Amino acid sequence: MADDADVIVVGGGLAGLVAATEIADAGKRVVVVDQEGEQSLGGQAFWSLGGLFLVDSPEQRRLGVKDSFELALQDWMGAAGFDRDEDLWPRRWAEAYVAFAAGEKRGWLRAMGHRIFPVVGWAERGGYDAMGHGNSVPRFHVTWGTGPGIVEPFERRAREAQSSGRLTFKFRHRVDALSITAGTADGVSGTILEPDNVERGHRSSRNIVGDFSLRAQAVIVASGGIGGNHDLVRQNWPKRLGEPPKFMISGVPEHVDGRMIGITEAAGARLINRDRMWHYVEGIRNWSPIWPRHGIRVLPGPSSMWFDASGTRLPAPLFPGSDTLGQLHYIMGTGHGYSWFVLTQSIIKKEFALSGSEQNPDLTGKSWRLTIKRATNKGAPAPVEAFKQHGADFIVRDNLADLVSAMNSLAGDDLLKLEHIRAQIEARDREMANPYVKDAQVMNIHNARRYIGDRLIRTAKPHRILDPEHGPLIAVKLNILTRKTLGGFETDLDSRVFGQHGQIIRGLYAAGEAAGFGGGGVHGYRSLEGTFLGGCLFSGRNAGRAAAKAAG
Repeated sequence: MADDADVIVVGGGLAGLVAATEIADAGKRVVVVDQEGEQSLGGQAFWSLGGLFLVDSPEQRRLGVKDSFELALQDWMGAAGFDRDEDLWPRRWAEAYVAFAAGEKRGWLRAMGHRIFPVVGWAERGGYDAMGHGNSVPRFHVTWGTGPGIVEPFERRAREAQSSGRLTFKFRHRVDALSITAGTADGVSGTILEPDNVERGHRSSRNIVGDFSLRAQAVIVASGGIGGNHDLVRQNWPKRLGEPPKFMISGVPEHVDGRMIGITEAAGARLINRDRMWHYVEGIRNWSPIWPRHGIRVLPGPSSMWFDASGTRLPAPLFPGSDTLGQLHYIMGTGHGYSWFVLTQSIIKKEFALSGSEQNPDLTGKSWRLTIKRATNKGAPAPVEAFKQHGADFIVRDNLADLVSAMNSLAGDDLLKLEHIRAQIEARDREMANPYVKDAQVMNIHNARRYIGDRLIRTAKPHRILDPEHGPLIAVKLNILTRKTLGGFETDLDSRVFGQHGQIIRGLYAAGEAAGFGGGGVHGYRSLEGTFLGGCLFSGRNAGRAAAKAAG
């Protein structure tokens, strides 16, 4: 039987698009199958802020940031904490990816028309020692155009390949089985779902109208992770992070369901580090949801005071923006799956951003006029003000007593004691006028303001929380927000998948989140942020080029 294509790519997200365009550019025929409709092309990347991890970039240098491959690799390894036998390939992928981020990554994207917002963000700042977790310098480069801006060059290339006949899209084709013949992956089969014009991200129909079977010389699995399937998240939840939360919200659409991961593993692929995952602790319920349990992550600056469910301030260095999984570990250890920010109008105006392309219309729409208003507006950005007004997790009051009372009402208990909260806020407030400050978070604020990017647009001028001139007071109930799978299929640097007995499965490749963004877990235990989209780019490119070459 003649092959339907040289290569089949399962998944039309960013990693799948990158792989498919590389295959088509090599002159090979590629079929992309996806269970969602054409309106969802680009997958989860479309909804992202478009952050990219780059090292020693022109944007960093213009802001006076000194970075290097050696420093970035030190930070990556300190965050990853590789300590398992199966970390051999993840470690090799980490070294290769950091070299890519310090080398051709920016130029490769720029040649396709990709552009970067000039102010570099500083995510995951750590706060431990020099060899521990965290970015030593700002490295979070936001795509001008956010998520749609990172998808666009690859969608354009894919459409060009489609027009020339080298690329075929098979939307609403759900893979149910991976074909392995004589040890070689040579096709997929599954069901055809009825057409559904539901808007991107919304739950789509699962009614079956037919079946299909496709053959090729190779198959690339780029189907994403498990973040939309809370049952799988809980099933794989690591004991080191305590018991899984009883209540979680979703940072990804429901179709990020992990089905293809199970199908590929059942076909003999080796899945490693399945207990490594990345979930945010600053999740808020979307007041205008697109997908079920839709949550948005707050991207906080350094000034909000952070309290656990009982009203005890999180310990150093678990400040906003410092160590996501460290905060998750602490919060789950309290026996409650939520925590609180307490802040002022001055802080929310300058320091609150919301993750996601739809929550940043200025950057997504490439509007300099609207972007400049972030720094000059009297209020917070419009999407933030909308959440403050409509969001179920936001409380605004003029005095602390009323604020704490409303916090208890929202949580449905009386865990918070006014005097306990007041004592901690007043103690920190006294440090604001102290040049010899001993409060580690206040030190962190002063350190952040040494960086011009933070001082201009991301950090409020230090002030007392209880100063009425900076009011009203605001409390935000923070939920656990599911997001990324850090483990995945073990692959070599050509994205070839290993079998369960250590052998390469001929013709089978994995890219993106399904491959733990490369190797089966390139991030190790923790991410430095801005690294997920880049992992899709790098692993998708490697998979596409290797599969095209192997196709002869």
